[in-house]
Amino acid sequence: MITVGTLCDFLGAFAPLSLAAEWDNVGLLLGDTEAPVFKVMTCLTITPPVVEEAIAEGVNLIVTHHPILFRGAKKLTTQSGDGQLVWPLARAGIAVYSPHTAFDNCKGGINDSIAEGLGLSNIRPLRPVVERRFKIVVFVPENDLGNVSDAMFAAGAGIIGEYSQCSYLLSGTGTFFGSEHANPTIGQKGQRETVAERRLEVVCPTAIVDRVVAAMRRAHSYEEPAFDVYPLHDQPGAMGAGRIGEYPEPVILDEVICRVKASLRAPSTQVVGEIADPIFRVAIACGAAGEFLPDAVRAGADLFLTGEMRFHDYLTAQRDGIALVLPGHYASERPAVEALAQRLGREFPAVVCWCSKRERDPVAGMAGVG
Repeated sequence: MITVGTLCDFLGAFAPLSLAAEWDNVGLLLGDTEAPVFKVMTCLTITPPVVEEAIAEGVNLIVTHHPILFRGAKKLTTQSGDGQLVWPLARAGIAVYSPHTAFDNCKGGINDSIAEGLGLSNIRPLRPVVERRFKIVVFVPENDLGNVSDAMFAAGAGIIGEYSQCSYLLSGTGTFFGSEHANPTIGQKGQRETVAERRLEVVCPTAIVDRVVAAMRRAHSYEEPAFDVYPLHDQPGAMGAGRIGEYPEPVILDEVICRVKASLRAPSTQVVGEIADPIFRVAIACGAAGEFLPDAVRAGADLFLTGEMRFHDYLTAQRDGIALVLPGHYASERPAVEALAQRLGREFPAVVCWCSKRERDPVAGMAGVG
């Protein structure tokens, strides 16, 4: 049976919550992980029309990009804004999950989708996460090598970029002398033993060092495995917030605007810059992400695309000589939310999945080119 927890596990693997901003409210926000799921609806934001649709259609789980209870709540009643949304969902037994900035930043997430839709290449994080990694070295007898390496890989070690199960092996000789209280797997206590062993090296992120070491110890046949844990030099990771990429040849701003409108189905955009200017490097951060403008400038971007920004950010962009294209908050994120419903449907064919049909852009028709 597919449950709320099943969907949560899949969403957490696709958009790891560790990628979310510290200020965000992500994950399962309402509901019972053991509850069965037959219908899932995605949306950009939970609004009264979305709530009405979910209840009318018998939805079991809403996957909303923007979280509910974002600023926390001390009361949930029908007299409060949060309560008017959450209370009917709770009464109907509808769970709510939000991936928000984890979905913005994950591989195949919103920012990746925008970059790919614009035809950019060499796509990478605009604000990379500094990755602290460790190398774990363990000495194992030949017969243990398969079990120990498999356990460490299953715990998450040995991933380097697009490659997994990465390790390095050296052959050598180990010695030990077991006390009268020892229980050696190989040889006898009370005498020095010499054993042919393999030196197994793997790397892993800081967050899972303890998990990998524990997995290694469970799989190792020695009573006291010999191992070392070495910190490695910090380096920018493959993941991070926002995206930046390039065109093989410069494209004029007017053409980029056309691509934005087509790929995001945006009826209009706000623009800062001369439409005949050549654009080579493009920075992207979906939603309301004006705080990424300095990152885009430092990265040497010719254009920064986000959903919406403040007026004074426009002036800053003019001063710094970077163009802006602003298709609107809704337009920058809604297509990816629709694609997420399709992804869930492919992964769980027994579950009916769709993106809210009643959700609308609250500022549709108000934006213009400027």
